Amino acid sequence: MFSGIIEAQSRLIKKWSSDQALRLLVERPVEFNDLKTGDSICTNGVCLTIELFTATEIQFCLGAETLHILANSLSRWETQPINLERSLKFGDRVHGHLVTGHVDILGKVIRSEADGECWQLQVEIQPPVSRFFWKKGSVGLNGVSLTVNDVQSLSQQAIIISVCLIPETIKKTNLSFLKVNDYVPIEADYLAKAYFQSRERDTL
Repeated sequence: MFSGIIEAQSRLIKKWSSDQALRLLVERPVEFNDLKTGDSICTNGVCLTIELFTATEIQFCLGAETLHILANSLSRWETQPINLERSLKFGDRVHGHLVTGHVDILGKVIRSEADGECWQLQVEIQPPVSRFFWKKGSVGLNGVSLTVNDVQSLSQQAIIISVCLIPETIKKTNLSFLKVNDYVPIEADYLAKAYFQSRERDTL
């Protein structure tokens, strides 16, 4: 479990395919000084397990389901910084919202531009995930905990969510690198998902 507060930005050193899997070698941030094999790291919003690590590198393996979800976004990992967050410890403060690192869908960026000191992002989200978002709710974008400022309805239950990045978020994350028509990993608030799923069970 994570908080959506990014600890470090890193870069992809290399990637390679092997028997229905993809391995990533990522630069290890100097402050990640307590790693163990098997630890979970939220990597651009995706919960990945450490396979191997050295003093300067971390290796992950992405399986079939992760590759299926991320198909349209992985190419950006080679050209943009990567958001990293270590898992929460019991007793830590949760400054964002609880994030699982289980990506629901890729959202399409339709606006990404500076707005004074801040940065405005708008992302299109398709059903069935779209029902989990409302104004002032929470969303995970590339692993970053953000507040939904506005929701606009599109045809066939698709929506556009608007979020605003403050200067600290711009500095600490890769979200301002997103361009129009990029795809970004989206995680809906798991409490919202639990609420809707419980309502569906009640109607059965």
